[in-house]
Amino acid sequence: MDQAESYIELKLDIDDPIEVGEFVAAFTAIAAEYNRFNRMGAENSVEATLFVKEVTQGCIVAQLVPLLPLLSGSIEGMSAIITIEDFVKRYHAKLSTYLKPGGRAPDVSRNELKDFSEQVAAIASHPGSNLSVAAIEIKDGQKRVKAGFKFDTTQARDIQDRVAEHRRELDHVESSDHKRVLMVFTQTNTKWSPLGKRSGDLVTVEKISGRALPLVYASQMAEDRIKHEITVEPDNVYKKGFVVDLNVDQRAGKPIAYSVMHVHQVIDLPDDEEAA
Repeated sequence: MDQAESYIELKLDIDDPIEVGEFVAAFTAIAAEYNRFNRMGAENSVEATLFVKEVTQGCIVAQLVPLLPLLSGSIEGMSAIITIEDFVKRYHAKLSTYLKPGGRAPDVSRNELKDFSEQVAAIASHPGSNLSVAAIEIKDGQKRVKAGFKFDTTQARDIQDRVAEHRRELDHVESSDHKRVLMVFTQTNTKWSPLGKRSGDLVTVEKISGRALPLVYASQMAEDRIKHEITVEPDNVYKKGFVVDLNVDQRAGKPIAYSVMHVHQVIDLPDDEEAA
């Protein structure tokens, strides 16, 4: 390991004792994400291995090293640091998405979301701690940080909460009966409502029924997106169409409400004259 020219360094700054499970999860999560990233579209994907470099009071440092014969100045060595630098930047972008209300990283699986949560679990549960990740290059005996990021306890808790929301939303989307149908508002309510309760909004979905029915938000992300269109965007919401995934709540075989799971797109509806 001493001859490695480039690697990913993960550092946990925690003053309190840490559970072994949290410690292991923080490091294996980044290894799993790196290997996932490296397999994506790579002709010769290379797995990485994890080394715990040092454990001192208040600090744990680990290195994630690609399993390559990294010789100084070699093509393999240059390729490795580029790959590692790109990974750290992309990983930062994904995790940072969950620092914003309603933020969601696109095209992620449940396993990946699980890794995101486990990545920050240790510092989320230990106030005053920090997690840092860096792409490191050793050149001429000098250590250089090519890319890096850092999260504190408050940020880690935000990431955990929003990742958990995203996982629940994926469960709802997969269980939706109607995918990518056009929904149009006939009545709106500017107030946020509890998930799973009628919102005060009325919508029509011509593909299902010509009647206006109450809308229920089954996803926080869907509610945030729609309420933004209702309360913030200057355009008339009644002249917009929402392409959504939803379930139909029924009574005696008849539709009585729509539960919206996911919003794919918001489009402008043609004027009546244009439609004619």
